[in-house]
Amino acid sequence: MPTAIVTGPPVPGSSLEGDLRSLGFDVRSAAGAAEAETLLAEVPGEERVALVDTRFVGHVHALRLGLTDPRFPLSAIPGAVTAQRSGRQALTRAMARENSATGQGAGNGTLVEGLPDRVTTALDTGVHRPGLGSLVAVVPADPQARNEARQAVAAVDEEAVRLRSAVKARDGFFTTFCVSPYSRHLARWCARRGLTPNQVTTASLLTALVAAGCAATGTRAGFVAAGVLLLGSFVLDCADGQLARYSLQYSTLGAWLDATFDRAKEYAFYAGLALGAARTGDDVWALALGAIILQSCRHVVDFSFAEARTGAAAGPAAALSGRLDRVGWTVWVRRMIVLPIGERWALIAVLTAATTPRVTFWVLLAGCAFAAAYTTAGRVLRSLRSGRAGERAARALADLADGGPLSELLHRPWARGGAAAAAFGAALVTGSALVWGAGWQTVLAAVAYVICSAAAVGRPLTGRLDWLVPPLFRAAEYGTVLVLAADAEVNGALPAAYGLVSAVAYHHYDTVYRIRGDAGAPPRPLVRAIGGHEGRTLAVAVLAAVLTASGFTVALTALAVAVALVVLAESIRFWVAAHRGGAPAVHDEGEPA
Repeated sequence: MPTAIVTGPPVPGSSLEGDLRSLGFDVRSAAGAAEAETLLAEVPGEERVALVDTRFVGHVHALRLGLTDPRFPLSAIPGAVTAQRSGRQALTRAMARENSATGQGAGNGTLVEGLPDRVTTALDTGVHRPGLGSLVAVVPADPQARNEARQAVAAVDEEAVRLRSAVKARDGFFTTFCVSPYSRHLARWCARRGLTPNQVTTASLLTALVAAGCAATGTRAGFVAAGVLLLGSFVLDCADGQLARYSLQYSTLGAWLDATFDRAKEYAFYAGLALGAARTGDDVWALALGAIILQSCRHVVDFSFAEARTGAAAGPAAALSGRLDRVGWTVWVRRMIVLPIGERWALIAVLTAATTPRVTFWVLLAGCAFAAAYTTAGRVLRSLRSGRAGERAARALADLADGGPLSELLHRPWARGGAAAAAFGAALVTGSALVWGAGWQTVLAAVAYVICSAAAVGRPLTGRLDWLVPPLFRAAEYGTVLVLAADAEVNGALPAAYGLVSAVAYHHYDTVYRIRGDAGAPPRPLVRAIGGHEGRTLAVAVLAAVLTASGFTVALTALAVAVALVVLAESIRFWVAAHRGGAPAVHDEGEPA
């Protein structure tokens, strides 16, 4: 249970202790600075502890934002400071320094007036200070100032502010105007009934899986139901994040579940559409696989560019973007044309209910291809005007590249291919698969791809365009699997390829989420065990060349199951252990997926 140590002389009529208890704190009072230091030492090291000035006046939600957010080791607002386990040593040192500097001891309460703010100033590490907006959080110096502060508290509708802040600051048009106006009320309803964000996330996944099942029936009623349920799943998907922001229930496990379930929902729905189309005699598995390939490559472009380019680059592209930002409606248009998750799911839902799976996939592919071309072109232009990436970015890009044992074996520090080598290798192997299909020409091209892959990452990926290396590797691997499976022309080959690409894509997304959470990349033994991108590409090419079409289908299925079991087992083990071990909570407020 978290502990709040209230310091300073008692204030008649103050609701501070009741407010702290309503937030789950065990409240203790310190009569002097030495007693406050003693009480701080008595709180178990794994528990949150807060120092709060008895004179504090403000909204309860201001205290909630300042004292209960699990994402930050140290956090402070005027009159209060808090530390989680990872920030306890820094808080203890600051308290000792403050008491030593002022020579204060135990005794009368006036000796510790303003102690939380002084300790905050003495902290030797970064302290998070939440933006309070119109919320009040002050330490009045006299009765008149206290009365004015109380009037300011009464003048602000705290619940309205809390509800508004539950909505993500930057989101897509559809989410902002068509979902969030009511999903935030759903989030509040869930909070008042004790539901957690993870429970809402799970409900969203189950709803999407039912939607996929409806689509798999292949009937018009099933398609209509699937579209409605997919929209319902998206509403719940918005509500889980809004519930996390409303009640500050952030967690490492929750961030991982939210991210991975989004991918699972979308890919399961694509599979449902493909199964439904098959029931009517229309084979759209190639289109479904193309959709997840395109979407996965788009995402890795987003992730790798964000890692490589931490600052805004000057140049015509950046200047044009800045000018457009000053014209309000263009901001929304540009957010819509990149098809973020809200627009994309709304498009899929409407097309599923009104048209056929084939039409749905073709429109989706066209829209995502345009969005990918638009965003990638802009980023390339920005990169040409920017400097080289730093050491940290180079490490992240190397982890995103997912090189396996073959790349390690052929690694040569003098090799410096970067994006050019990656692009050449990707074009070689996918082009060969398109021209020759399953044959030894493609196997030789895959061998050349392995060599190019090793050359691409021979030196740190610090070049202006080296952030393109991971997405080029993804396109080469996934595209080769798609082309060779389609070339087999037997029932089951494309669904097996769909399963393999989904399993490998999960591994690549898991790598991204670990890097974003400062948890490092997956362990090298795992990456080696599943072959790395170049090893899997070569293995698929060899299997296609030496096996019959039906045998190749069985091999793809076995490979998909093996990869899925290995990566899922390691991923679940890692994230559950991180959650139980008290890893810092993560909540992504970046670009909509």
